[in-house]
Amino acid sequence: MAQEETEEDEIVGFLVARCLSDEWELENIVVHEIRKRRGIGTGLLRRLLSEAEASGAAGVILEVRESNASARRLYESIGFTSEGRRQAYYSNPAEDAILYRRSLQFCDKIP
Repeated sequence: MAQEETEEDEIVGFLVARCLSDEWELENIVVHEIRKRRGIGTGLLRRLLSEAEASGAAGVILEVRESNASARRLYESIGFTSEGRRQAYYSNPAEDAILYRRSLQFCDKIP
């Protein structure tokens, strides 16, 4: 969870992930629309990768709508690579999911 230091301690972003045996899966990452492009999503992802690595996980996986270019750029900037596609995975509108993976084995530093 990311919070702004204001009088209300406003929550500006959060991430949901789960541990699957030797991998973690990013289920959802959300940053408030007016707080985007300030490094909040990057910070949340770096924290996830650090936590997963500390737990001994081999990697982190996720899927994202093919049209979500900003999320895909974020994932790729943190070292995730595209590993496949699930055709027509999403509905309303129908769209493919792009599968990403970030290996944690032998990582000295998370970008």
